[in-house]
Amino acid sequence: MEMSRSDYLPLHHHHPKKGFVVKVPIAKVAWITCLMPFTAFIFCIIWSLMYNFEDSTFTHCKVQNFLPSISAAIGNYKTQRFVWGTAIAMHSGPRFMFAAVYRQYYRDVLNIKAQKLALTACVLSVIENIALIGLTFITSAYNYAIHEKCFMTFMVTSELYMAITCYLLTRERRIPADNMESRSLRYKYQLLAINMTSFAAAGYFFIRHNRHCEPYVYSAFAFFEYIVVVTNMAFHTTVCLDFHARSLLIDSNGLEVVS
Repeated sequence: MEMSRSDYLPLHHHHPKKGFVVKVPIAKVAWITCLMPFTAFIFCIIWSLMYNFEDSTFTHCKVQNFLPSISAAIGNYKTQRFVWGTAIAMHSGPRFMFAAVYRQYYRDVLNIKAQKLALTACVLSVIENIALIGLTFITSAYNYAIHEKCFMTFMVTSELYMAITCYLLTRERRIPADNMESRSLRYKYQLLAINMTSFAAAGYFFIRHNRHCEPYVYSAFAFFEYIVVVTNMAFHTTVCLDFHARSLLIDSNGLEVVS
């Protein structure tokens, strides 16, 4: 039996509590969480171009380039490593929390038969976050094999997570989406399309660079690599719209989501 939007029960009802209580809108937490890696990412690219241009754009075949790869920009230099590592460390906790919040959200709004797939999406989100932490703190220079595995895990889980999320919220809802949730889903589809297209383009230019060593081709690879990362960040930022009317309640008993 399908429920109408008016029948929708929030994740938790808010009952007044005594003692220490902090109530923070989820949208604000999400914006801060997602802005940390985005700001750090932009800083690392600009800083590398300003102070490490020749080294960061150097390739094995010594052709001209004007953009550094992400791995060079965030992992090859002390300042950039510190900024990027700090941002990822600070944002990882809330990211794990959002996976748990989405798990409850899916229980509330999706069909019962979709719950296993919904759980899979949440697990993929957690693995994606762990892989991001791994590739951040285990650089290619320190241990290339582990760094490569973390990178591949991050890419596979992020693509699967985005695709499954779009499917679930399109095909498996039992409670109609409100205006903000509908807008969020439209953004998710747009970001997924741009992400996958950019991922394919990055792969093409990477292979072309390794085969032909043409000038600026590696920069084209780097550019589309940037788009893949930024659209992934933006996809996760849509949590602001999915939970636009909810807050995190922190008290002596812990943390919960309230309407």
